[in-house]
Amino acid sequence: MKFFRLLFFSALFVLLLSGPALEAQAIRDAAGEAPGSAAVPLRRIVIYSSGVAYFEHSGTLSGPARLRLPFKFNTVNDALKSLVLNDPASASPLISYPLEQNLWEALQSLGIDLSGDPGITEILSQLRGEEVEVSAAGSIADRITGRITALDYRLREGGTTAEPWLSLSTSGGIRLVNLKEISALRFTDPRIGADLDRALDLLTGSRNSLYRDLTVSLSGEGSRPVSLSYVIPAPVWKVSYRLDLSAGTAVAGKAGEALLQGWAIVDNDGGTDWQDVELTLAAGRPVSFIQDLYPPYYAPRPTLPLAIAGAAEAETWESSDYIGGEEVYEAAARARASGNSVEAKSMTDAYREAPRPAPSVAGGTVDTARAASLGDQFAFTVKGPVSLNRRQSAMLPLAEGKIAAARLLILPGGRALGRTIHPYLGAELGNSTGMGLPAGPLTVYDGGAYAGDALIEFFNAGEKRLISWGEDLSVTASAVETGSRFVSAVSISGGLMTISRRQVFAKTYTVKNTAGDAKRVLIEHPLTPGAELAEPAGPDEKTPSAYRFVRPLPAGGELVFTVREERPIIERIALVQQRPETLLGYASGQEIPPNVRAVLQKALELKGEADAAQSAFAATGSRREFLVSEQGRIRQNLEAAGNQSPQGQEYLRRLTALDGELDKLARDLEEAEQRAQKTQKAYEDYLGTLKI
Repeated sequence: MKFFRLLFFSALFVLLLSGPALEAQAIRDAAGEAPGSAAVPLRRIVIYSSGVAYFEHSGTLSGPARLRLPFKFNTVNDALKSLVLNDPASASPLISYPLEQNLWEALQSLGIDLSGDPGITEILSQLRGEEVEVSAAGSIADRITGRITALDYRLREGGTTAEPWLSLSTSGGIRLVNLKEISALRFTDPRIGADLDRALDLLTGSRNSLYRDLTVSLSGEGSRPVSLSYVIPAPVWKVSYRLDLSAGTAVAGKAGEALLQGWAIVDNDGGTDWQDVELTLAAGRPVSFIQDLYPPYYAPRPTLPLAIAGAAEAETWESSDYIGGEEVYEAAARARASGNSVEAKSMTDAYREAPRPAPSVAGGTVDTARAASLGDQFAFTVKGPVSLNRRQSAMLPLAEGKIAAARLLILPGGRALGRTIHPYLGAELGNSTGMGLPAGPLTVYDGGAYAGDALIEFFNAGEKRLISWGEDLSVTASAVETGSRFVSAVSISGGLMTISRRQVFAKTYTVKNTAGDAKRVLIEHPLTPGAELAEPAGPDEKTPSAYRFVRPLPAGGELVFTVREERPIIERIALVQQRPETLLGYASGQEIPPNVRAVLQKALELKGEADAAQSAFAATGSRREFLVSEQGRIRQNLEAAGNQSPQGQEYLRRLTALDGELDKLARDLEEAEQRAQKTQKAYEDYLGTLKI
């Protein structure tokens, strides 16, 4: 038994967006007989929400077959990277298609050139030397075979109009045939005939530049199943929901149920009808891209001189850095399932075998789609075969069932700040269907009438989600914001004082209900960056950007609700480096605890003693520097006056007095320095040993 050969082809055209049935044209065998025609119809479609679709054709072929497929030009590259063919009997299928090149270049490359729109005379002239078989008009028996020698123009007898005559070299000599009298002409070289057929095919295909042809030649024998699949661009499928709140929804804080109905909208924008196909709609966001695989690509090559002895130049080669691709890491996020969950299948298995889980929605009035995992995506398979004419769209039942629902008003706290607004009419929904629901619009009905429109993002199984569809004009809400700052703690250790402050953000909401029935209001309070919730103790829910608080709103009454957040602020001060006035500010500040103020006051006194000792030391040093300077000046005067003159004697006396005073200042300076060092050390030691 032969195994199915899974063949991926990188040279393929894309089928029409609608995925038409593949009409198989039989390959003619050596005897010229056609083994018959067959079809490989479209059986399955998987449409993804990312803008592509998977098409699967399957059928039975008998003997060799050739599938000629028309494709949209702008989808060629997608098929080149995605097509899969299964034929158990064809070991070496052949897939051929025209190169992406200029039509006239393709025509000129053939043995018979039709690029210039030639007539029969031009065609025969360019093929001089080829053998042809011609039949004269009205005489089938008069058949001439010969090689084209020339094509001459001769005047008609007694006339002025020239007519073309074909000269043929035959076994009996040169024969002249008037083209006007030829009823049939055939080239005996089969290659010329094949090139003529090819040229005509190219001209036919050029009539519509949006499409190309692909030919799949299968050489298998006997009857066998054949399938073909590919992924190409397709319109994104859409979804819309209806939500009926009329029965069982929450009243005055009691949860209930609502009826949810979902419809899928699909488009067949291709050129072929869908006939009884299995349709699956996948919700996910797979990576999808286009790579230019169809046009020929030529790698650049260097031009080198001829290797003529003594003439070739030496070449030097630069080094090349190899840039390798980074390893790709895949993280598959499995859909959470609640209730009647379904088993996930791999993407390959899902393609080969349609999922058949039990319906996920209990009850309902429409025949809904089957929900299942499709690899890492969630998929809905429409029950029963789907038929949809080309250029048509359709709405198909997707899901129906009861889901958890609770009525409430939604107050966006950010919008209510500094003004009066009406909260939104809303509900909290819980997805108890056991399936992930794609994003889409949701039309809300209440009391048997239209209530409004809502939007819902992808709604996974087991999740809760808020929706809103209007404003409650009977309820008004406003918010005011205040702020403050206080010291929460002060500590001193190792000469470093740490002050912990709290920045307070308080927002008070006032909600007034003028209606005669009680309501519930959900206040969505925006988070303050870096702040912690201080009041109330905790939210009912929390999102990445907001706290949610659900509170009762009495009939004809008022709700006043305050949310307080605090943000910590840490201030660290090196006390030794502070000026006295700074220390005085901390020591007298009422925010600072009394025990800290007391030690700071003591530190301030020690700081005063140290500063006074330092000032005395500096003053003594300055006095000494002055006397030394004065001593130098007197010595200069003494040298000028001479020590024997009366003036010189006076300078000597003054120098002696200065020496005595300098000796005393030296002792005073040493004592002042010691005192300054002692008092500074006492100040630093005091602060360094403090720990409160």
